Amino acid sequence: MSNNEPAADSTESQPRSEAWKTALTVLQSVKPPSIPDGAEAMTVLIEFPPGDPGTPPHRHSGPAFGYMLEGEMLFELEGEPERVIKAGETFWEPGGDVIHYQDGNNRTDSWSRFLVTMMCAPGQPMLTLVDDEELTQRQHLRAPRPGT
Repeated sequence: MSNNEPAADSTESQPRSEAWKTALTVLQSVKPPSIPDGAEAMTVLIEFPPGDPGTPPHRHSGPAFGYMLEGEMLFELEGEPERVIKAGETFWEPGGDVIHYQDGNNRTDSWSRFLVTMMCAPGQPMLTLVDDEELTQRQHLRAPRPGT
């Protein structure tokens, strides 16, 4: 083969795929708060064993966008009722001053796994736990929970 001929595996010798035209499915579209200059983005994988209550109440310094890969999560943000997010569903939170109360595994027979992409404010940690005193002070902002 001369140097002027395309290689057998070259894209020039193969027809272009049209799959890209239908490959994209929008799972979530939200208008997040503004992202400050110098913010850091990170994508993390969270995995909880069966029945695990998840992370204690906390907040994130910036918005977070998530996708449930496997299992179910009991999800609760300040001011919103708790809800179950199942595999294939998305979730998001604005970050900042909003408390994230629950992200635990809603199933006792399987793991929960989810991906989260977060925007962290410059110089701030990705996650800050909320102490009991603040939880008491902000109790009026928490949505009513089943059985309470």
